[in-house]
Amino acid sequence: MNKNNILSQLNNDTLGDLIDRYSFIEDFLSRFPVDLTKNRDKKFSDLFSFLDDDIEQENYGISKADLLSDLALHISQVLEFMGEDGRDDIQSISIIAGNNKLGEAEKFDKIEIKKSEIICIVGPTGSGKSRLLADIEWIANCDTPTNRKILINDDDSNSQRQKYAGNKLVAQLSQNMNFIMDLSVYEFLELHAQSRMVENPENIIDRIIEQANILSGEKFDKNSQITGLSGGQSRALMIADTAILSKSPIILIDEIENAGIDRKKALDLLINEEKIVLMATHDPILALMGDRRIVIKNGGIDKIINTKESERNLLKDLHRIDDMIQGLRHRIRNGSEIQKSDLDF
Repeated sequence: MNKNNILSQLNNDTLGDLIDRYSFIEDFLSRFPVDLTKNRDKKFSDLFSFLDDDIEQENYGISKADLLSDLALHISQVLEFMGEDGRDDIQSISIIAGNNKLGEAEKFDKIEIKKSEIICIVGPTGSGKSRLLADIEWIANCDTPTNRKILINDDDSNSQRQKYAGNKLVAQLSQNMNFIMDLSVYEFLELHAQSRMVENPENIIDRIIEQANILSGEKFDKNSQITGLSGGQSRALMIADTAILSKSPIILIDEIENAGIDRKKALDLLINEEKIVLMATHDPILALMGDRRIVIKNGGIDKIINTKESERNLLKDLHRIDDMIQGLRHRIRNGSEIQKSDLDF
C-alpha cells in the first residue's frame, strides 16, 4: 500500500480501526494529548483538528497536514521493512509459459490462480516443482532458467514487479518440521505475533492452538514445549500458524500426506483464510481435492488438468481405502494382529 492510500485512511478511518491495523502507530502518537483508549470510535483526523490552530502548531512543532503526511510515510516505511506492504491486495497470480530444461516451450500460454484455489503440483522427484515456486516467489520476468513470467493481479508493469519483488509472497511448509528453540508453544507463537506487531496476541494464539489440535488429533496446549511435539503436532502447529498469522498470500505445502494430520481440514483452513495454495503431492486423494493439477516434467509445465466431477466422485471410495489403511496402522501400533476381514471396505 502506497503513502497516498494510507493518507486516505488517516483522513477517513476511526482511531480504533487504524490502531487495529497498524498497532505500532501508538508510539508515534504518544506525544500528543489524545486519549487513544477513550477515542477509538472517533474519526482519526478529527482528533487532531487542534493542530489547525497556529498556537498549537507552534507548541507541537507540526501542523495537522504535516502530521498526517509524516504518519502515512512512517506507516509505509514500517510495512516495507516488515515485508508486508501490499500483500493483502493480491487477488491472483498468473504464470506465463517459458521452457523446460531441454529448451522446449511449455505446453500452455497462461495459468491464472486466484485466492482460495488449491493447485496441486505433481511430477517425479527433481522434475522442477521447486523451480516453479521460486519463479513465483521472486516474480520471474523471463530472467530465470525457465524463462517464465509471473504476473500479480494480471499486471505486467514494472512498478507492480518492484512493489512485490522480494516481499515474501510465498510461505513454504516443508515435509520435516524440526524445532531447535527451547520454548513453549505460547512463547513461540508470541514471538511470531510480536514480529507482526500484533496487538493483544492472546486471542490469535488461542485460535492457532485450537486449530492445530483439530488438525493433528493429538492434543497439546500453550505450555507444551515445541521440541517435545510429535511430527504431526509440529506440522499442524505450523499450518495453523501460517494460515492465521502469516501475511504471505501464497502457501506451498510439500507432501502433506506424510504429516500425520487431517489433510482435508488443513486445506479447508487455508482456503478459509483466503490463501492461494500450491501443494506438491503424490497422494491421489489430495490431487483430486485440488481444483487443478500442474504436471511437471523435465523442468517444465507439461500439462494442466482441471479436476473433473467424475474424478471427485471417486473420492468417497478413496477415503474409504484411506480409512482402512489408517485403521490398519492403528492396529499395528497397538500390537494387534491383522486379519483378512480387516481388508474389507
